[in-house]
Amino acid sequence: MSGLPAAVPHRLTGRRAEVTEPLDLGGQGRDTAEAVRFLRECQSLGLEVGWRAAGRPSYDISVLRHLPPPSELPGCRRELSAWRAGYAYGTLYHRRGPGFVTVMDRREPGTAARLTLDHPGLLAAFELLVDPTPLEALDPIGRRAAAVLAAERLALVSGGWAVALPPRIRRWPVPCTAI
Repeated sequence: MSGLPAAVPHRLTGRRAEVTEPLDLGGQGRDTAEAVRFLRECQSLGLEVGWRAAGRPSYDISVLRHLPPPSELPGCRRELSAWRAGYAYGTLYHRRGPGFVTVMDRREPGTAARLTLDHPGLLAAFELLVDPTPLEALDPIGRRAAAVLAAERLALVSGGWAVALPPRIRRWPVPCTAI
């Protein structure tokens, strides 16, 4: 058992996951949210991942630059080049504590933000969005919290679905003093 979501067809060989079909990044629904979750979980487990993208993103693709870049991103040559240039393991991750989650965000060059989610509504929404969730399944507080998380670039909300972006790092080459 790899610990990776089964919604994305893949092969696992050692420390590498190979996705067998292009992942939909168009942002039109559940498929995009599942693709992002899969990539986030690969990141969490410290796996290299080989994959191709399908669909032209309907959202700012830079929110995904903390995830391993695809080999192909149709119609987005400049975005793919920026993604490859800016990608580094551990630029966005979270750690959990009792009653809070701390997020380290270093996706933008030369900046680092440490955020603590301890408001009960935000924390509950973040924990729920670890799994792709339809917005209609959230109560009004959850929808507002999802919007706040999306505004802070900690969740992707697109096509009526939402998913948390920061992986929970389980392999730790990130300096222990970084959080």
